[in-house]
Amino acid sequence: MGTEIANSLPVSFTAGAITEIQRLMSEPDFDQQQRLRVGVKGGGCSGMTYILGFETPAESDELFIYEGIPCCMDKSHQIYLYGMSIDWQGGLNSRGFTFTNPNASSTCGCGTSFAV
Repeated sequence: MGTEIANSLPVSFTAGAITEIQRLMSEPDFDQQQRLRVGVKGGGCSGMTYILGFETPAESDELFIYEGIPCCMDKSHQIYLYGMSIDWQGGLNSRGFTFTNPNASSTCGCGTSFAV
């Protein structure tokens, strides 16, 4: 079920994102067999949309652990996401995960879609 990434990690998480992810993982109905999937899919207003959610890893995934958070990413997505930082905004006007991607040539206004 996937291969472990040995050296550098493909993405990073801010302290706020780590706190929110750990909160989600501490919910009573959380499946401890799942990992946090970081990825992309086609669509969105700029061409590609970020994926961030808990799933069971697939055979094509690379597995990594970021400060105790078990993660998975499809190997083919690293070219789009390597070096990306994920943050959590908990304010009243802006609530949710945000993505800072050095590989994006443009990002849409909603912050969840990008082009390369």
